[in-house]
Amino acid sequence: MTRCERLVDVLVVGAGPAGLAAAAGLAAAGVRRVEVLERDQAPGGIPRHCAHGGFGTRASGDLTGPAYALRCAAEARAAGATLRTGITVTGWAGPRTLDATGPDGLERLTARAVVLATGARERPRAARLVPGTRPDGVYTTGELQQAVHLHHQPIGTRAVVIGDEPVSLAAAETLRTAGAHLVARVTEHPPRPFAAVRPAGGAPLLTRTTVTALTGRPRLTGVRVRHADGRTATLACDTVVFTADWIPDHELARRGGIPLDSGTRGPAHDPAFRTGRPGVFAVGNLLRGGESAATAAREGRAATGPVLAHLSAGTWPVGGPPLAVAAPLEWVAPNLTGPGGRRLLLRTGRRLAVPLLVVAQDGALLHRGRLARSVAPGRSFSLTADWLGRVDPRGGTVHIRVA
Repeated sequence: MTRCERLVDVLVVGAGPAGLAAAAGLAAAGVRRVEVLERDQAPGGIPRHCAHGGFGTRASGDLTGPAYALRCAAEARAAGATLRTGITVTGWAGPRTLDATGPDGLERLTARAVVLATGARERPRAARLVPGTRPDGVYTTGELQQAVHLHHQPIGTRAVVIGDEPVSLAAAETLRTAGAHLVARVTEHPPRPFAAVRPAGGAPLLTRTTVTALTGRPRLTGVRVRHADGRTATLACDTVVFTADWIPDHELARRGGIPLDSGTRGPAHDPAFRTGRPGVFAVGNLLRGGESAATAAREGRAATGPVLAHLSAGTWPVGGPPLAVAAPLEWVAPNLTGPGGRRLLLRTGRRLAVPLLVVAQDGALLHRGRLARSVAPGRSFSLTADWLGRVDPRGGTVHIRVA
């Protein structure tokens, strides 16, 4: 089969909020050939499947997910970017050369800069090592939303949601939209102060509770759980939704030999979204998974400046010392030091009450400050990055810990 070979200025892989925002910003800044490749049949990313509100900006007002996805795509097109859907990027043929396949056959595209915006996915049941039978009726949030909102498929009548993050509430709302009764939400985490144990819909929130098995064949009949005090129970249901536990869609980055961060499991990157491969940037939930569409879009817009600087100068600064966290902190993003950047995102494995954070390099204190609020697991919190300018670029790892 004949392969088409083309040159572009910037190639964006992924047409979710981050990729579309980056494409819109670059095209509006005057970059002539900005091309976005998306493997789905329509642009917009995860918001396409989210029929609930809560998307948008102050200017646009509150939007549903599909309306927000359409708006993001329209803004990128209006700025002059080319959006191509149904195109799967299959691998690398050079430092900034990517192979792709679509309805018109094979392509090889070489770009002056590449922006990876491939997003993240929730871990399915198998990846969470939940034993038991393999019945019908087992979903992730994304699978559920696609079944209900895109394909209008019937689901079960009694459901259990595994998780206690914002996306878990979205899954519960989708179940109610589909007419299913929500039996319970289950989480291994302890209860959050002032959180409702019986949220809208009357379903209890079972905290400090572990899923031990699924039962039923060919359809799910129950979810076995074990409480922290050792009690066990089976929640009768015909549908279960595994939510959150995000992992970046990093396969393309990994195939390109781009170093990954062990904490985030996304590409290691500096505050300017530069990866370990010259000319290749990474934005959005590919970097660490699980953030909102607004955060992903903000990062896409923020990457515009660094990409423009690279296109203008052609230089690629050597990465600075890495950032590392100590338990109970799980990860920090960005995870390489460097110029630019106003804040870092962190996550914790357990609840921290107004924690005191300490940042040091080679024994030298760079920052010491207490957050003004408590932070919970499964939800990111930010740390000011004004101390990055004091990092010794020739020094060792910068460590962040809770004092």
